[in-house]
Amino acid sequence: MTLEQVRDTAIAGLEEAKAQDIKVMDVRGLTDVTDFMILATGTSSRHVNAIADKLVDYMKDHGHRPLGVEGQDEAEWVLVDLNDAIVHIMQADARVFYDLDKLWGEELRQIVKKNRES
Repeated sequence: MTLEQVRDTAIAGLEEAKAQDIKVMDVRGLTDVTDFMILATGTSSRHVNAIADKLVDYMKDHGHRPLGVEGQDEAEWVLVDLNDAIVHIMQADARVFYDLDKLWGEELRQIVKKNRES
């Protein structure tokens, strides 16, 4: 599977699991850990866990086995590592508190751009 196919399959799996506020960030060139960060919101710990479980099954059904899943005990923030994409499934309060949208968003890109120009 190409990395774009991994990204698109993960998005489809999240949509099927009724994840909310799905956002994809291309972080190539910003980190060596992954190519895409995908953020999604669940309405409760039960919903976050269900999204993660469905995403893992969906990816397996489409020929891509996740490397790991972390955070399902608390289910405030569950991370699904797909290698080419890391999926963060969070409850709304956690998503606001950690604000990964901003951390990996435009502000970081501006800092990296400035550092490369120096």
